[in-house]
Amino acid sequence: MNLTRDRMRSIGWVAVLLTCFTFTVILTFKVNAVKSQVRLTERQIVSIKQDKLLLETEFETRANQQQLRSLNEVEFGYQAPAAGQYLEGERQLAALGKPRAADAPSPIRVASADAPRETEGLPAMVNPLTGKAMAAEPKAEGKPKPATAATLGDRLSRSEPREARQE
Repeated sequence: MNLTRDRMRSIGWVAVLLTCFTFTVILTFKVNAVKSQVRLTERQIVSIKQDKLLLETEFETRANQQQLRSLNEVEFGYQAPAAGQYLEGERQLAALGKPRAADAPSPIRVASADAPRETEGLPAMVNPLTGKAMAAEPKAEGKPKPATAATLGDRLSRSEPREARQE
């Protein structure tokens, strides 16, 4: 095997290219590993910020509760209900009631009406203006005039009551 100078040069270039490709692949893997660590660290930072916000809120709430408790003791004097303050049933509640005084207003009563026993269906409709049942009103005599463009325009231009138009 006789190796010439050109043959050695091409083998050298192939070796250099393979070495560069190997270093590129190794560098890519290292860059991706560092990117993964950065993302993991960013997630941990966000998680720690959320935990910090939760702890700050809890601290402010507890401080507010202590402030409310101290205000309650000084200003209002409220106390939590004790077990003896709860009622067991309606009879105990009724026993707490007092008889009505002489000057007390009369109790509110709710009116109720029995359902009509008519089996006919709906009641007759009544005209609110005349007070008569709709069936008792006289029907208009004659046939209505057919609506054409001329009669419609004429009818719309007049502003008289309906009863006057029928006459």
